[in-house]
Amino acid sequence: MPRFDTSLVWFRRDLRSFDHAALYHALQQSRRVHCAFVFDTAILAGLPRDDRRVAFIHASLRELDAELRRHGGGLIVRHADAATEIPRLAAELGVDAVFTNRDYEPAALARDHAVAGALQRDGRAWFAFKDQVVFDTDEILSQAGKPFSVFTPYKNAWLRALHAEGGDFYLKPYPVAAHAERLAPPPGHDRMPELAALGFDAGTNDALKLPSGMSGGQALLEDFLPRLDRYDQARDFPALKGPSYLSVHLRFGTVSIRGLARLAFDAMRADSGRGGAATWLSELAWRDFYFMILHHHPHVAERAFKAEYDAIRWEQGPDADALFDAWCTGQTGYPLVDAAMAQLNQTGYMHNRLRMVTASFLVKDLGIDWRRGERYFARQLNDYDLAANNGGWQWAASSGCDAQPYFRIFNPLTQSRKFDPDGKFIRRYLPQLAALSDKDIHAPWLAPGLALQAAGIVPGSTYPAPIVEHDAARRRTLERYAVVKRSAAADPADD
Repeated sequence: MPRFDTSLVWFRRDLRSFDHAALYHALQQSRRVHCAFVFDTAILAGLPRDDRRVAFIHASLRELDAELRRHGGGLIVRHADAATEIPRLAAELGVDAVFTNRDYEPAALARDHAVAGALQRDGRAWFAFKDQVVFDTDEILSQAGKPFSVFTPYKNAWLRALHAEGGDFYLKPYPVAAHAERLAPPPGHDRMPELAALGFDAGTNDALKLPSGMSGGQALLEDFLPRLDRYDQARDFPALKGPSYLSVHLRFGTVSIRGLARLAFDAMRADSGRGGAATWLSELAWRDFYFMILHHHPHVAERAFKAEYDAIRWEQGPDADALFDAWCTGQTGYPLVDAAMAQLNQTGYMHNRLRMVTASFLVKDLGIDWRRGERYFARQLNDYDLAANNGGWQWAASSGCDAQPYFRIFNPLTQSRKFDPDGKFIRRYLPQLAALSDKDIHAPWLAPGLALQAAGIVPGSTYPAPIVEHDAARRRTLERYAVVKRSAAADPADD
């Protein structure tokens, strides 16, 4: 028998109607279940009118609402401060309990604590479930019972848990459809607000052709699966169709992390642990790892994971601001860096290899605080996720857990020649350089004058000269990082 008469499921970053932990448990334990989403004014404040993520969420909610209505339910959508709106909506609907899926970001935890307290004072129950990770914060620990701080042993333990007897449990889907008849329709007066009513422009996502919702996630997955076995070979080359492009769908939960991990795990076992499936599964484990780090070390949201790295003195003042602006706008004079920033600014997406290259360039070529770059990515990325974004930036800055050593400095020219050898990616986003040869396109400042003239390039005019000389910048970085230099002998590396 159901435990509750009426319950409310609060959707957040889990915008799907299948394999959904909170929705399944609410349906299983309740006679009737309402579903709601809140466009949280505390989150939306300050976002630009053309924010692609809000458009993606809005389109995904329309599909979710239609799917819920197909089963007799529907989605209540509000535009308010979620911390006060959810308790108010629970009272309006007269529910006995609110079900949701866990979030791990500090601000979200504070919000959920406030909501749970308000519900408790009103005599209503609160339940939060694991849904956006395969393994929760304390499920993968060292033999000493402590959180890992290095990825490889974490991944090995993560994989052992899946291989262990009963490990398939962690990848099993929640059978939502079996109880869907308990879904309750929204009140008659509830209508989903249009983007304009929320203060955002309609059509932002349409121009990008970014597939949204559950159907968009499924289409991308079906497109990726035939390429899965080559993922390990293709993923580092931005001109190739190597990635899954599912990151924004993972961010907003229009796909199930359990479903993706199950596909990768089964394919890896079929391939004896070799090839693309194993590499893709490892990337999903990285995602869990960064959520775990954020949970156990919430200070990383503001400071370095390794406290000694907070002693680094970053470049400041007007000159540093000008360098940062050149980086943001793709005007550094290094084509691969500039093409990557153009991709980010135009589409809200950046290839993972290029996230590492551009981050390293900002921190270790320009000497600018990693937090400034982290905040810029947070504004621009469609798939922005605090845990992964912070983890990636602290990896590049060498200040995070299991980060690259401080003396490991990406050479943007070497990276360009290695991962975009024929300049195809650069030509796509920097068409002004398209006429250069495959050799010259990586470093226009080294190209012969006749080659530049033939390509119609005027150094410093049609394309900027390099704003920094890499070898000199590398020496300054090694000096800057001397405050955290370790006694272990190692030869400085330039990648």
